[in-house]
Amino acid sequence: MASPVSVYNSNTLDTHISSTSRESLKMELLADVTLLPGEDRITDKDIIYICPFNGAVKGKVLITNYRLHFKSSDADVAVTLDVPLGAISRVEKMGGASSRGENSYGLDITCKDMRNLRFALKQEGHSRRDIFELLFRHAFPVSHGLPLFAYVTQEKYEENGWNIYKPIEEFRRQGLPNNKWRITFINKNYELCDTYPTVLAVPFKCKEEDLRRVAAFRSRTRIPVLSWIHRENQAVIVRCSQPLVGMSGKRNKDDERYLDMIREANETPKLTIYDARPNVNAVANKATGGGYEGDEYQNAELIFLDIQNIHVMRESLKKLKDIVYPNVEESHWLSSLESTHWLEHVKLVLSGAIQVADKVSSGNSVVVHCSDGWDRTAQLTSLAMLMLDSHYRTLRGFQVLIEKEWISFGHKFASRIGHGDKNHADQDRSPIFVQFIDCVWQMTKQFPTAFEFNERLLLTILDHLYSCRFGTFLYNCESARDQHEVRLKTVSLWSLVNSKTDIYLNPFYTPESGRVLYPVASMRHLELWVTYYIRWNPRIRQQQQSPVEQRYKELLALRDEYLKKLEELQLSDSAPSSRLANSSTPNTSSSTSPTPSQQYTQLQTPF
Repeated sequence: MASPVSVYNSNTLDTHISSTSRESLKMELLADVTLLPGEDRITDKDIIYICPFNGAVKGKVLITNYRLHFKSSDADVAVTLDVPLGAISRVEKMGGASSRGENSYGLDITCKDMRNLRFALKQEGHSRRDIFELLFRHAFPVSHGLPLFAYVTQEKYEENGWNIYKPIEEFRRQGLPNNKWRITFINKNYELCDTYPTVLAVPFKCKEEDLRRVAAFRSRTRIPVLSWIHRENQAVIVRCSQPLVGMSGKRNKDDERYLDMIREANETPKLTIYDARPNVNAVANKATGGGYEGDEYQNAELIFLDIQNIHVMRESLKKLKDIVYPNVEESHWLSSLESTHWLEHVKLVLSGAIQVADKVSSGNSVVVHCSDGWDRTAQLTSLAMLMLDSHYRTLRGFQVLIEKEWISFGHKFASRIGHGDKNHADQDRSPIFVQFIDCVWQMTKQFPTAFEFNERLLLTILDHLYSCRFGTFLYNCESARDQHEVRLKTVSLWSLVNSKTDIYLNPFYTPESGRVLYPVASMRHLELWVTYYIRWNPRIRQQQQSPVEQRYKELLALRDEYLKKLEELQLSDSAPSSRLANSSTPNTSSSTSPTPSQQYTQLQTPF
């Protein structure tokens, strides 16, 4: 049988070589992408990233069911992007088939984490149709009937982060129940209030039917319940929603009596009710059936804290993004920053929390509410508790605080963040939780030794607020999480954090159990959180590591090394003499000298 004649075709060979090299380059570019367990590749494509700092950069984009990953192919410009799809707010087509100009055809991606991305593609043959459809589908799974990535991931951790917060244990830590406050399970099936947790602390004297009557007079049936109690003076922080007073000025004797029971629990002369809203907004809420506590509430005083609503906060952060991304507005920086009003809002939230903490610290019980009691109320109670209780300033205590005051008490994470939802213009979106974390950061700046955790923890929390990799921030309330079996089918963010705690610890931390923190809430003392809001700017990113913190960590490591060497030397030194002693006096009592680690337990590097 004649062997086939091989015909040399230069074109075919060139094509084969170039396509092979292209494929190997493609594999090489994306080879270093470590996928999470359960993460699948969807597509990859040659693309041009319109970088706001380096101009047009050629490279390869990989899209999985969790992330968008871009890596540049230019040797001169090393650019890598790694964006969880959950952080994408909006995907739009840029230009059309007939668009003129270089790189005018492609995709515009708006992110929730203070950055935007722009990619250009070749104009021939609908080259962007597939990538647009795939990206749109996987960035917004809820809108396309797909599961969120938290339900797909197969990640495993030693510790189950869902066990970090147990309501009964946390109440016991605070000294509850006692003869003034009791634990009730009236809401165990979410029958009293579908946005509250199942375990609640209420005045000892009130009966279950009292609670039901009070619920009928509070917005969304969110009755006043205890968040925190002061161990010494027994003053409490109670949270709730607005009373349903309406235009006709309705009254509810049960609600009035219930608030007086709260006052009587520690014999506070006057119960202080902090309404987070501006006065004018609270009055306007009467038109929709809401309102505020009037003079009919005996032995109570009402204080408005002037914190604006979710819509004002959303617009404020949008303005901030405009002046920091892609480039920082240099020429009129201070006036531009002032015009966003972001720091002004942060100041008002902190100032309100300081007032709450100060009142409780001086022995007066307080009630905190806004309209529905799940946005500004959560900010105020959690920040006041952070100021009053050093436990919440530890790494695990802070996790408990977030689980308790934000997650279990029904801050509407799904509505405010829009996990997996394509409706980017939804009026329910608002950065309320981001603003809370900003306030915490401001406190860590003013009290650098008071917090066990560092800035990295705060950044990690905000990154995973959007990522949808963990179940922690999914859905609006506990009843919805139970319905979607979040604890059974997803991993908690705290599993990740507690698996490598060392990277989240503050080396300057000094425990002080009884100290109340009063940050200075004035514009002169507040700063823009540059390492969060401007971190995508490469110039900022290079400066992120604090040299003081870095040096301090090095000194601590050096100290540990020397202590270890000293211990080894002492052991080797004592070995021959102990053998000699044993041979001469076998019945000598074993009095051992302290180890270096015992000797140096008090050794501290002063800050």
